[in-house]
Amino acid sequence: MSKSVIIIGSGFAGLSAASFMAKAGWKVTVLEKHTTPGGRARQFSEAGFTFDMGPSWYWMPDVFERYFNQFGKKVSDYYHLKRLDPSYRVYWPDGPVDIPADYEALRKLFDEIEPGSAVQLDKFLKEAAYKYEVGIQKLVYKPGQSLTEFLDWELITGVFRLDVFNSIKSHVAKHFSNPKLKELMEFPVLFLGALPEDTPALYSLMNYADIKGGTWYPDGGMFQIVKAMYDLAVELGVEFRFEEEVTTISIQKNAVKEVVTKKGHYTADVVIGGADYHHIETGLLPEEFQTYSKQYWDKRVMAPSCLLYYVGLNKRLNDIHHHTLFFDTSFEVHGKEIYTTREWPSDPLFYMSATSVTDPTVAPEGCENLFLLIPVATGLSDDTEERREAYFDKVIDRLEKQLGQSVREAIIYKKSFAHSDFVSEYNAFRGNAYGLANTLRQTAVLKPGCRSKKVKNLFYTGQLTVPGPGVPPSLISGEVVAGEVIKAFG
Repeated sequence: MSKSVIIIGSGFAGLSAASFMAKAGWKVTVLEKHTTPGGRARQFSEAGFTFDMGPSWYWMPDVFERYFNQFGKKVSDYYHLKRLDPSYRVYWPDGPVDIPADYEALRKLFDEIEPGSAVQLDKFLKEAAYKYEVGIQKLVYKPGQSLTEFLDWELITGVFRLDVFNSIKSHVAKHFSNPKLKELMEFPVLFLGALPEDTPALYSLMNYADIKGGTWYPDGGMFQIVKAMYDLAVELGVEFRFEEEVTTISIQKNAVKEVVTKKGHYTADVVIGGADYHHIETGLLPEEFQTYSKQYWDKRVMAPSCLLYYVGLNKRLNDIHHHTLFFDTSFEVHGKEIYTTREWPSDPLFYMSATSVTDPTVAPEGCENLFLLIPVATGLSDDTEERREAYFDKVIDRLEKQLGQSVREAIIYKKSFAHSDFVSEYNAFRGNAYGLANTLRQTAVLKPGCRSKKVKNLFYTGQLTVPGPGVPPSLISGEVVAGEVIKAFG
C-alpha cells in the first residue's frame, strides 16, 4: 500500500511538492484554506478586469522548463510565453529610460549613461553567469540540513568566485560609478531581499537572470503558472481539498497524529507545511514541539512587505510599458526605511505593472489594468484605510506627473492590499510579502530547516525555508522537500 502525505497550502511550493510526491507514488492530499490554488499568486476578476494578486515578474524561464520536463511535459503544453521588449522602463528624476531586451542595445545604453560601462557590463555578467550556473545547481537545490552538503569541490574551489562574503553593493560599485547604473543593478535585491550592503554578491545571479534570461509574460497572467501546476498535479492523482483551513496539528509520540481543519480530521504518514512556516510552528503545533523560539523569530530579518493597489481605468494610457519602476525619488532613503528604521516610507519608490499593454484579455476593451506596488517594512502597525488612501494619492500624483497625462479621473475600479491582508489571507509572519531577506546569516543551513527537529514526520516548504523567496525558488523548494521526505520515508 502506498504511503500518504498531507500538504498544507497550495502556493507554488505546495503545488511543486505535491507533484513530486505523487510522481514518487505517494497518495497526496492538499489542504487549502482558499477556494482556488495559488496562495499569494491567486487571481481575481472584478468589473471586467483580471488581476494577478502577487508575483508579476517572470524570470528564470529555465527553472520552469526544468520543472515541467521532470514530468515529461513542457511549459508550452500549458501556457504561452512572450518575451517583453523593452524588459521594463525606469523613471529617474531626469526622466525615463527603457531597458532593452537585446543585449547589444543594452550595452549601447550603458555606454551612453557611463562611457566604458559596456565592457564592465560584459565582465559583470560573465561573473554573474558563473554564479547563476554553479549557484543554482550547487547551492539552491540543496536542502540545507547539514554543512556536509556543501563539501563539493567546485563549490569549495569557486567560493571566492561565488562572492558569498562580499556585498552586492560593493560588487556593483567595482564595476559602475554612475548612480543610475548602480540602482539598476541593485534593484532586484532591494525589492526582493535586503539592503544591497547586506546582501551577498552571489545574488548578482539575479542580474544575469534579468539581462540574459529575459523578462517574460505568460498569456493570461501569472496565474497560468498556478493553473498549469495544479492541472499537472491533478493529472498525477493529487487530491485537493479547498476551503479547508488547518486549525491544529496534533502530535503523538513525536509524530503528527492528525491534521485538523475547520471541516474534518486527516491522517497521513508525513505532513509537509507549505503555508507560512511561522504560523504552522507557533499557531498549529503545541509549544513543546516547536523547533524555534520566539526569540529566534524576533531576530529574523525579513524581506519587504508590500502596499498593493489593483486599479482599473476606463481608458488606455499613452506610451506605457508592461513593467515600470519609479526611481524618481531617493533609492537610499526608502531602502533604509524598509530595512533599518522600519517605518512607513516618506517618499517611496514604487512599481507599476500594466498587463493590459501586453494582454488584451485582462481588461475590457479600451481600458487599462494597473497593479501598483510600494515595498514597505514588515511588522508595521497602523495599516489603516486612511494611510492606504494617502499613499495611493501620492503614487497617483507621481504617476500623472511622470506620464504627463491624467489617471485619477479615469479610475473605475480600485482595491488595496497590505499588511493586515497578508496576515488574514496568508497568516504571513509580520505581514511579510516575500519571506526572509537574503542575507549571509540567513542562507542555506542558516534558514529555518525544511524538516522539523522535534516532529519526525513534519517537513516544511516555501519562502521561509530553503532556498528562499521568489517564484522559481518556490518551485525548487517543493522539489527539495519532496526529495528529503522520500529519502527519509522511502
